[in-house]
Amino acid sequence: MPGMTSDYARVLEATERHLQSLKAEGVRFLIVENETLRQLRQPPPASCNVEAPPRSSVPSTTSTPSILSTTSTTSDLSDSSSPASPESAMSALRARASVCVKCPHLAGSRKNVVFGVGDIHAPLMFVGEAPGADEDRQGEPFVGAAGQLLTRIIQTMGFTRETVYIANILKCRPDTPGKSSGNRKPTADEMKTCLPFLLEQIDLIHPKVIVALGATAVEGLLNKPEPIGKLRGHFQTFRNIPVMPTFHPSYLLRNQALAEKRKVWEDMLQVMEKLNLPITGKQRAYFLKA
Repeated sequence: MPGMTSDYARVLEATERHLQSLKAEGVRFLIVENETLRQLRQPPPASCNVEAPPRSSVPSTTSTPSILSTTSTTSDLSDSSSPASPESAMSALRARASVCVKCPHLAGSRKNVVFGVGDIHAPLMFVGEAPGADEDRQGEPFVGAAGQLLTRIIQTMGFTRETVYIANILKCRPDTPGKSSGNRKPTADEMKTCLPFLLEQIDLIHPKVIVALGATAVEGLLNKPEPIGKLRGHFQTFRNIPVMPTFHPSYLLRNQALAEKRKVWEDMLQVMEKLNLPITGKQRAYFLKA
């Protein structure tokens, strides 16, 4: 840039190296002050008496330059150059989620952040609403009674928990002040606050099909607060990915009617067809009346 001093150029070069190192670690977004952005848009000063680091030194990732101070505007570091591997990016995302305190009431009551589990290269992803007590205790989604039923559904489709990916709209169990048991539906604000973590998971996994388990998952993911009975069985689209809404496994635990089980299984048959999976006659006949 014309008129740029050598010191100023070295500071910019050092900052760029620091941003590249953050990218390599899987960081995609930084929070930058609006005032800092305004100053950066100004022409460089005629002189710059800044003690710049030597060209060979790389700023430590534990010490962020002042232009990256935390308050208001999000800056996207992602581009096509030097992409982090999906594994390292997912690991970095998990680390950020594990220390999130954006919902203080949830962070204060949780035992574990329930991030997600499974194969990050999976063609099929299941999204539920929020962790329950068992999930909060173990730090893994769908491990209680509803989770055991979901596991059986996954296995009947020809997968295992290790070959799909399972996550929730909310990473923390919704708090239940004054109650020793039971669950509550996440609020709209809670879902909105936590949704970016799930969106990054979806972008990293990029599954061929997503199954949304229950009305709350559909509402949080698709912003469609409609009865699940109306939406289930009909593919929706989210980020160019087919989404199959279906009943939550807990609904089937409460309602053991064969007809309701068949509805969920018909939804899963559609998912298998969308994935071009072979379907046996036995699989097609599950939960049909004799």
